[in-house]
Amino acid sequence: MSHVASPLVSQFLRLDEMLSSHVDLWQGVPFDCMDLPWRKTHPTLCHWLDEQSLTTLQALKENPSALAEAISDWLPEIAHLQGSGDVPEHAMSSLQCDTHWATGIPGRKWAQIQAFNQALPEDSAGHWLEWCAGKGYLGRVLAASRKGKVTSLEWQKILCDDGQDYAHKHNLDMHFVHGDAFSPDSARLLRECDHAVALHACGDLHVTLLRHSVGSEIKSVSVSPCCYHLIQNPFYQPLSSVAQKSSLTLSRHDLKLPLQETVTAGQTVKNKRFVEVSFRLGFDALQRELNNSDCYLPVPNVQKSLLNEGFSAFCHWAAQQKQIQLPEYVDFDHFQQIGEARFHHVEKMETIRTLFRRPLEMWLVLDRAIYLLENGFDVDVTTFCERALTPRNLFIHARRKG
Repeated sequence: MSHVASPLVSQFLRLDEMLSSHVDLWQGVPFDCMDLPWRKTHPTLCHWLDEQSLTTLQALKENPSALAEAISDWLPEIAHLQGSGDVPEHAMSSLQCDTHWATGIPGRKWAQIQAFNQALPEDSAGHWLEWCAGKGYLGRVLAASRKGKVTSLEWQKILCDDGQDYAHKHNLDMHFVHGDAFSPDSARLLRECDHAVALHACGDLHVTLLRHSVGSEIKSVSVSPCCYHLIQNPFYQPLSSVAQKSSLTLSRHDLKLPLQETVTAGQTVKNKRFVEVSFRLGFDALQRELNNSDCYLPVPNVQKSLLNEGFSAFCHWAAQQKQIQLPEYVDFDHFQQIGEARFHHVEKMETIRTLFRRPLEMWLVLDRAIYLLENGFDVDVTTFCERALTPRNLFIHARRKG
C-alpha cells in the first residue's frame, strides 16, 4: 500500500482535525442526557441555546449555514468546518435514457438513476457489474443507454426473477446472479467485468465492493455510499492508512449522524414528533426513578394511534413492553413535564450536531476514496445530483492507473 499526496488527503486531514477537536459536541446519544453535556466547556453557547424557542431551533437545523453564523461568536471555527466538506459538482454527460425504460421505477429513483448514469464516463462501455441490484433498475438504464452487457448481483431471488423477466421481455443484455455480496464467491464477478457500480448500496455492502475492486483487476468502480451505520462490527473500521491514524472512534450510532437529514416538515409532522419523543423521554425519566438508573431505556416502535390516548396510556404500554411493574400511584403529569423539558434539551443538542452531519459524511467518503488512491486508482469525489433529489448525493469514481 503506497502513501499518497493528494488534495483528498489534505481535505480529509482538515476534517479529521475539526471533528476530533469538537468531538464532545457531536458524539454521544442525546436521549441519554438529562441536560446539555457541555455546560462547563461551552457555557455561553449553552446560555444562547437556552434562550432559543423550539421553532427557532427547528429553523436553524434546516439551515446549517445560518446556524454556523448564529453561533460564530462562540465557535468561530465552525464556519471553516462547513466549507471543508464541499466537493465539486460532477461534469454531467448529455447521455439520456428514454423515459419508457422508467416503467415501474418511482419518479425520484428514476431521476437519481438518470443522474448517476450521466455522471459515469460517456465513453464507458464493455461489461458492467451492478452491485446489490434489486430489480436491476440501474443496470436496465446502463444496458439501454450504453448498449453494454450488465451482470446484476442481488441476494433476493424474487427481485432477480423480476429483473431477469423484464430484461428478457425487452431484449436487454442483462444477466442476474442470485448471490450474497458478502460471500467470497461474489469477488469472481469482478474478474469478468470492466466497470462496477453501486447506487446507494448500504454500509458494508459497498465497502465489500471497494475491497473486491482493490483485490481484482477491474478497470473502474463508481459508488454512491449510503447507510454508513449498517456494518458488521460494533465500531467503524477505517479503510485507508490515513484514517487508521485518526483518534476518532465511531460507533454505529455516530455513523447514523450523516443520515439525519432535516427536511422541511409541516407543523402537523413536527407536532406528532414532539408528542412521541416527549412521551418517550417522560417514560424514561419515570423508569430511571423506578429502577434507580441513569441510563436511557429505549422502547419499541409504537402504533401512532396509542399516542392519542395520552401519556399515561403510553407509559402503561411501555412498561409492559419492558416488563416494568408500575406502582399504584404515578404522578404522570410530573413525568410528562420532564419529558417535554427534555425534548427541548434534545433539540438543542441535535441543532448543534446538525453542523457535523455533512463533515462526518465527507470524512467517511474520503476514507473510501483514499483507500482506492492508496491501492492504485485515480479517484474523483464529486456530487452527482442536487441534495434536494437525494441527500446521499456523493459520488466516488475510481479508474485503475495504467
